[in-house]
Amino acid sequence: MKIDFHNHFFPPEYLTALADGNTRVIVKQDDQGNPLLFYAGDYNILVPGHRDIEYRLRELDRCGVDMQVLSMTTPGVHIEEPGRGVELARIVNDAFARIMQRYPDRFVALAALPLQDPAASVKELERAVQELGLRGATLFTNINGQPLKMPDFWPLYEKAAELDVPLFFHPTSPVGVEAMEDFRLTALVGFPLDTTLAVARLVFQGVLEKLPSLKLVISHLGGAIPYLAERIDRGYEAYTECREHISAPPSHYFSHLYLDTVAFHPNSLLFALEFVGREQLLLGSDYPHQIGDLPRAVRVIEELSVPQETKEKILGQNAAALLGIKV
Repeated sequence: MKIDFHNHFFPPEYLTALADGNTRVIVKQDDQGNPLLFYAGDYNILVPGHRDIEYRLRELDRCGVDMQVLSMTTPGVHIEEPGRGVELARIVNDAFARIMQRYPDRFVALAALPLQDPAASVKELERAVQELGLRGATLFTNINGQPLKMPDFWPLYEKAAELDVPLFFHPTSPVGVEAMEDFRLTALVGFPLDTTLAVARLVFQGVLEKLPSLKLVISHLGGAIPYLAERIDRGYEAYTECREHISAPPSHYFSHLYLDTVAFHPNSLLFALEFVGREQLLLGSDYPHQIGDLPRAVRVIEELSVPQETKEKILGQNAAALLGIKV
């Protein structure tokens, strides 16, 4: 069974809500009638696969993918005024729940959260999981410039651990985005940079030490964390401030992370496989973004020089176990 953990969908109900103009998102259209959502440093082109679930189903069938874990991506509802963010999160999550009910064998979903209001996010996570049946939630790597290590976000981590659901860390525009607005560098370089900063800060702040059962899925193969882990461990040994909140080297906590496979070079995947092990890699495609590739995401794993059992875990078994999906 093939389960694509990292892909993105914008429910039509959300886009309709943006049309009233009560939003901080700049909404335009391209020549083909696709919505364009602009935010600080970047934009998304919402092609049919982003917003038409029937179109998406046909693409899944064409590519031989059994199921997707739907999530909404940037700009996110956290950029809105707090009350509006709560409203939009509920609209998105209710729409995701309807899709899951209509296609229970094809889609599960991760909740959108009004992260500009951490207390409201705790309530919405609980509602989304316990009332709607969503399987976790998406977090962004900074919330309007605020790092996720801040104390206000800890109750959200505690609630996710209590509910035993994963949090999917997806990047957004980093602080200093004005330095990377040419050549789409926000998405190409800024996103993995912000992922790396967010994960390192959470580990050094002791979130995973205090909540060892918290399940975190890190997008885009963990940013640069696997590549920099040895250097970060040396920082733990060298700098007293790096030992203030944790009792083991950072790599101990990194080893508990899940990574999705949205980095389609086989050497990168093999390195990540060695880094976290075969139980913690999850198929991801970034479909239907311009930079995503659903067929390639599957093909590169099927062609890896690893045992078939390992391929089957990455392609779907790990996601099924993490999300409680019966296979």
